[in-house]
Amino acid sequence: MTLLRFAWDPVRAARWHVALLLLLATGGAASAADAVGDAAAVQAFEKASGAQFLEQYWRRHPDAAIAAGYYAVAEELPAPDAQFRAELLQFLRAADARLLAIDPAGLPAAQRTDRALLDNTLRAEIWQLSEKRDWEWDPSNYNVAEAFSLLLNTPYAPLEQRLRTVLVRLGKVPAYYAAARASIGVPTREHTQLAIEQNRGALAVFGDDLARQVAAAQLTDAEKDLFARRSADARAAMEGFVAWLQGRDRELAAGGARSFRLGAALYERQFAFDIATGASAESLYRRALAEKETLLGRMDLLADELWPKVFPDAPAPAERLQKIGAVISRLSEQHAPAEGFTDEVRRLIPQMEQWVRDHRLLELDPTRPLQVRTTPAYKQGVTAASIDAPGPYDPTAPTFFNVTPLDDRDAQRAESFLREYNRWILPVLVMHEAVPGHYVQLLHANKSPSRIKSLFGNGAMIEGWAVYSERLMIESGYGDDTAEQWLMYDKFNLRTVCNTILDYGVHVQGMTQEQARHLLVDEAFQTPEQAREKWRRVSLTSVQLTSYFAGYSAIYDLRERLKREYGTRFDLRRFHERFLGYGSAPVSMIAELMAAEGP
Repeated sequence: MTLLRFAWDPVRAARWHVALLLLLATGGAASAADAVGDAAAVQAFEKASGAQFLEQYWRRHPDAAIAAGYYAVAEELPAPDAQFRAELLQFLRAADARLLAIDPAGLPAAQRTDRALLDNTLRAEIWQLSEKRDWEWDPSNYNVAEAFSLLLNTPYAPLEQRLRTVLVRLGKVPAYYAAARASIGVPTREHTQLAIEQNRGALAVFGDDLARQVAAAQLTDAEKDLFARRSADARAAMEGFVAWLQGRDRELAAGGARSFRLGAALYERQFAFDIATGASAESLYRRALAEKETLLGRMDLLADELWPKVFPDAPAPAERLQKIGAVISRLSEQHAPAEGFTDEVRRLIPQMEQWVRDHRLLELDPTRPLQVRTTPAYKQGVTAASIDAPGPYDPTAPTFFNVTPLDDRDAQRAESFLREYNRWILPVLVMHEAVPGHYVQLLHANKSPSRIKSLFGNGAMIEGWAVYSERLMIESGYGDDTAEQWLMYDKFNLRTVCNTILDYGVHVQGMTQEQARHLLVDEAFQTPEQAREKWRRVSLTSVQLTSYFAGYSAIYDLRERLKREYGTRFDLRRFHERFLGYGSAPVSMIAELMAAEGP
């Protein structure tokens, strides 16, 4: 999983869908307008989306700017109060109005899709601030640690310069947390407890390591004294916020907490913005139900093939789920030891890179090594693994593969986790997160000629590519094309499908935790520990879990359609590199841009 740092959502994706229809009107061939566009429209778009707009946007989103490698606004830390939100809404509405005043028919294809994507981004944030309003019920929105950590650990400038930026920011932390308290109305207990956990973890960013950096830096004595005072004030503000949240949590335990379930109306709106396929959440849910049955049918045949090998002295059960589950359970006994789990992840990465090169699947960049690390404490509590990638403004900054340690799990829970990520599935996880998944895709996105598509990425495309990369590797023969590898891959793919069923079921249909456990453990063969973690995740996020299946389905459908259309002219490596070269745009946009260019 990779966590996007921008929030967006469309009103049924309608406006950008209209822009795509304009591409379709060309009959799939690049017209003169697609190549150059109308000069006045192009100039207007460049002004509406260029450096001046982005500077104003980043000034209002400094944490996202820092994550993207834009450090010019790094001293900013706005207090998230009512005045800030009102001014932000005014800015977003004015910026979107300027975009909508530009006739998309006058823009070349690349800018036309940039306009549509940026419009979607701005309208999504307007909707989030004014209708979803999670700023008043999700306290985990409020945490300063990530941006401070990036400033302290990314060598974009000399240490002293970065520390002076941090010093200015530190002075704004107390006001930030005071505004956070005032903003929170009736929160959910789940998000309140996550905010407590992650803000406790955030305290480490302002601990001994920072003190050592300050002591060793060439700062004046006055600056060092100010650092000590502001660090203490910042920690006190964070500790006060945690204590306040603990008090709220005790109150909510007695009743009155907001439900974490989003509900049908908000869910469909967020789905339209985030997934941006033009389809509804309900239609994707129904496709997932059908795909679940297809996968189970294939897994049934593989279990029949493997049964004599795995259980040579026992007859196979007649019941399908029982038989598949028994084979998976026995194979899952083969896994890395708890103390060697992270080392096994490190070992697999160069193996994946060599496989991609040997099989000419796509181009890799040997100058950008991936760093495996323990997930920082302020990011734990949602996923077992994730990628933190730099943005296009600072593309040579480190990329981190975060692996959450098993230290807080007892022996039974650790074993359950390790059985989930067994000998065959752990490599699939590394494919997804690293090579040729998120790590590779985001490196390509940073090289895209479109700054808009690199910055305001579509989550379904990003997660979809990671899921597609799993299929790509297994199709190319990774795992020796064995029944064991295919069965475990299908199990992992079933997890992707069930993510959609679970997310829609919980947030729209009111699925209970016991029903979720039945789906995940009894019908998708996940371990109890994985099911427990997935319930926590679906309680803390919405729609994101559907992005895997939505994006994967769209990419796979596109590939298969182009293979049929191009015949012998279809080149798999070229398809991958062209697809990734457009940045993290919605798959529908990429498909139309590829169609305009031809094979």
